[in-house]
This record gives sequence, C-alpha cells and structure tokens, in this order.
Amino acid sequence: MSKLKNEADLLKEALRVGMIYAEKRGAAKFDATDSANEKVEYIYKLLVHDKLIQPLAHEQHDIPHMKHKLALWITRQLPEGHRLLQ
Repeated sequence: MSKLKNEADLLKEALRVGMIYAEKRGAAKFDATDSANEKVEYIYKLLVHDKLIQPLAHEQHDIPHMKHKLALWITRQLPEGHRLLQ
C-alpha cells in the first residue's frame, strides 16, 4: 500500500462526504463522540454494501487499509483540478 500525496487531507474529505452520504441515505446519524476509526469503518462498510467501492481482501481488513481505500475513493469523487489532487 503506497501512501497517497495529501492522504490525511483526502481522508478528512472522504469522512466528511461519507458522513453526508450516510445521513442523506438514512443509514446513520453520527455523533461528535464517535471516534474517527468508527466513522472510517462504518463509511467503508456502507460504501462496500452499496457497491460504490470494492471490498478489501480479508487479510487487509484493518483500519489503515480502510483509511487508504476511502482516500482512494474520494480521489475519484473530487473534480479534476481540486486542490487535494495536486
């Protein structure tokens, strides 16, 4: 797993967009007390369930790989020329 440029910022954006998606879909309501790892896991599983991303291999089912997968997902959602893609 190679680290993406701006991966931390991409993950923040993926969590923001993923939380909006989950709430609009009626699948979740996030609280301020939810940890970042809980949000990562929930959003990852929701996107896999909705077939928006492919699931990780079983041996890669951990938080760091889920974070990376969400960062990759958001790179495909952002418009071309977005500041996080440069």
